[in-house]
Amino acid sequence: MSSSLDRLMQVASKRYDVELASLRPEDDVFEKLGIDSFQAVELMSELELEFDVEIPDYELQGVRTFAQLAATIDKRR
Repeated sequence: MSSSLDRLMQVASKRYDVELASLRPEDDVFEKLGIDSFQAVELMSELELEFDVEIPDYELQGVRTFAQLAATIDKRR
């Protein structure tokens, strides 16, 4: 696992009180965390601060899994 993926999953686990050990890179972020699109925007804001990146909305279209999200973050770093 990449360090971005590890950090991303740690932030998501803590924010939404989901057991870190239950998260897998291929998991759907929305389903696994039980979040809606508004909560996903909040999570993205937190991740942008955590990783010191800015990710435009268009780059997030089609991103569903933790691995895809980490790859999107890595492209901006």
